[in-house]
Amino acid sequence: MSEKKAGLLEGFKAFLTRGNVIDLAVAVVIGAAFTNVVNAVVKGLINPVVGAFGTQDLERYTSCLRGPCVVDPETGRTDGIEILWGSVLSATLSFLITGAVVYFLLVLPMARYLARRAAAQAAKEGVQETLEVSELEVLKEIRDALVDRPGHA
Repeated sequence: MSEKKAGLLEGFKAFLTRGNVIDLAVAVVIGAAFTNVVNAVVKGLINPVVGAFGTQDLERYTSCLRGPCVVDPETGRTDGIEILWGSVLSATLSFLITGAVVYFLLVLPMARYLARRAAAQAAKEGVQETLEVSELEVLKEIRDALVDRPGHA
């Protein structure tokens, strides 16, 4: 049983020390920090722009599905069925802004970098292949010259 436990612990240790887990942990931490930036952009920029056409806060956009949506001041309870579509709009804008920032600042530059790197590697391999072909041609010419040499039996 202890051998099985040791095998499990070794496997878990190997899993943790692989680069993927560490990369994922870093991505989660950076993503959490990035969430604050996106929320600040939505609250500081997007909400005021939308507020120019209506309320200052997207969270205040609501519709009443049934009955009068009146808040009882004593209990804080809302009568009726209230749909908070402003919250959905705010979350959707946050998602779109996050996606755009990640794409334009991370994904697109990395894809361009990898494409340039692949093109440089392909060009380097092409030059190496040309050199190998040239060396082979020179060796064939030397062989032919030695074979055609007078006095060669």
